[in-house]
Amino acid sequence: MIDGIDILDQINNPKDIKKLTIKELEKLAVEVRKRILQVTARTGGHVAPSLGATDLTIALLKVFNPLCDRIVWDVGHQAYAYKILTERNNSFDTLRQLNGISGFNNIFESKYDAFGVGHSSTSISAALGIAVAKDLQNSKGNTIAIIGDGALTAGIAFEGLNNAGHLQKNLIVVLNDNNMSISPNVGALQAYLANILVSRSYNALKAKIWELFQHFPKRIRRRLIAVAQKFEENLINFFVPNVIFEDLGFKYVGPIDGHDIGRLVKIFYQVKRNMVGPVLVHVVTTKGKGYEFAEDDAPRFHGLGPFEVATGKCVAGKGMSYSTHLGNILCDVAARNKRIVAITAAMADGTGLVGFSQKFPERFFDVGICEQHAVTFAGGLAVQGLKPFVVIYSTFLQRAYDQIIHDIALQKLPVVFCLDRAGLVGEDGATHHGAFDLSYLNLIPNLVIMAPADANELTAMVKFAARYKQGPVAIRYPRGNALFCTRKLSPLELGKFDVVHPDGKILMMGIGHAFNDAVIVREKLQQKFPRRSIALVNGRFMKPLDTDYLESIKGQIDYIFTLEENSLIGGFGNQIKDFFSTSRTRVYSFGLPDKFITHGKVEELKTIINLDPESICRQIEKILIPS
Repeated sequence: MIDGIDILDQINNPKDIKKLTIKELEKLAVEVRKRILQVTARTGGHVAPSLGATDLTIALLKVFNPLCDRIVWDVGHQAYAYKILTERNNSFDTLRQLNGISGFNNIFESKYDAFGVGHSSTSISAALGIAVAKDLQNSKGNTIAIIGDGALTAGIAFEGLNNAGHLQKNLIVVLNDNNMSISPNVGALQAYLANILVSRSYNALKAKIWELFQHFPKRIRRRLIAVAQKFEENLINFFVPNVIFEDLGFKYVGPIDGHDIGRLVKIFYQVKRNMVGPVLVHVVTTKGKGYEFAEDDAPRFHGLGPFEVATGKCVAGKGMSYSTHLGNILCDVAARNKRIVAITAAMADGTGLVGFSQKFPERFFDVGICEQHAVTFAGGLAVQGLKPFVVIYSTFLQRAYDQIIHDIALQKLPVVFCLDRAGLVGEDGATHHGAFDLSYLNLIPNLVIMAPADANELTAMVKFAARYKQGPVAIRYPRGNALFCTRKLSPLELGKFDVVHPDGKILMMGIGHAFNDAVIVREKLQQKFPRRSIALVNGRFMKPLDTDYLESIKGQIDYIFTLEENSLIGGFGNQIKDFFSTSRTRVYSFGLPDKFITHGKVEELKTIINLDPESICRQIEKILIPS
């Protein structure tokens, strides 16, 4: 490489990495981390995970060819270095920006992305599918899945491990463990053992011994194999902390220092050349590696907005988020009701429950990335008389759909689901938008569904849900700073809309945070049509629907316009349309279209899909003043 020039500037594609020495790879790692910090300081993103996986990424690309040896990342928030080094360095400045590259792996973005990700724990299953397909099609190349220790807690990860161990296809699973260190007792001895387990001579000898056993009578052969396996298992058990992988049918290698690029390269070369069947390589890394603020506060730097590189301080506004507000309310109601417990799925900080966990540690449960378990666990608590609040992002609760139906709603258990990040979430994009919850929850019997317009209404709904005993309740609320409206709230009654302005032949209806846009739209329309009164309703309840109010306005309203940040298919507007299907009242609905919405700032996305107040006004004007 040319002296005096950054190595990163000379990397045009992954093949260039193969030409580098270990010293040059180490320098490249420093430059890649600098690039990640340079961009994420402006765009925000998943900083600590990607910094921690930088050395691992470089070692993988040194050994494997990502167009032939398919590399599947789990979640994708570890993959910023991978994006930079797979022909996306020039576009990395657009990370998570409108029309820019995604914050996650995306098969439509790059030929190097083997599988699209965004939700956790899918890598092993996807990689196994790729490996089996390669085998069936006689295709060359390895298949590698990289999964974090947190993602490994999910059921689907163990389902994938179990099936991979059964099928015994060639599959390399890299466990990126960033929650534990290599302790002294697994230092030199463990390194020596790891070298043995992946060496050509050891595996060749093992194969010859197994072949030799085949010449013995069946009864003796079984006994000899059992003895040999037990010896190998005991040898591994003596040194290795994660022998469960051997029991699942994997050959285990590690733990390996995930920041020793030379050692990683050596191990990956040996695994690639010598080992057959499923292999798990246990790599230990430090989240936030190379940036002291991220190393010291990895949870905050897991995913954050713009920040100052020199100080590590966020540059965004300090307004209270809806998540924090929810956590505060829950602490208040839990102080008065000892039956209330809180459950989250590895997102205590993101869901605002850190305060609750500190005040009521015995009543707080972080179950790991196990949304299905979280819901059914809540059901078990509920049948014993407790009041569980399950606080999970809207997009992640989709994973527990069967459990909501079968284990909670069917039994009318008084579990409260708090759906954080409902609606458009912005830069995290299609995998994280809470676009479907009103639709997928609405068809479930026995379930009450509420959506607050602001923080004050969220307070009222949490208190209502804490008292409600007839069955489960779902409350959906958006990402971002909490809005505290000054208008006086009408009392919250089950299944009753909030009729803010009752009079008019035209009715604006909004549910949840979209009600605030409905207020703006109404004001604009009132200015445009000063002689036409426009009524205004805050939907509040998706289920039960306020049929008494809707029945009362039949024959009196000419036009109804509904607003929501949810899929139009099966959403709030769809409910209103169905109710008035035999009426002369014409209903027009505004919400999320029938497509996956990209990443970008929320206001940008709303403009693109014509869901901003100005676009909605223009559309309504065309309806009210036909050409």
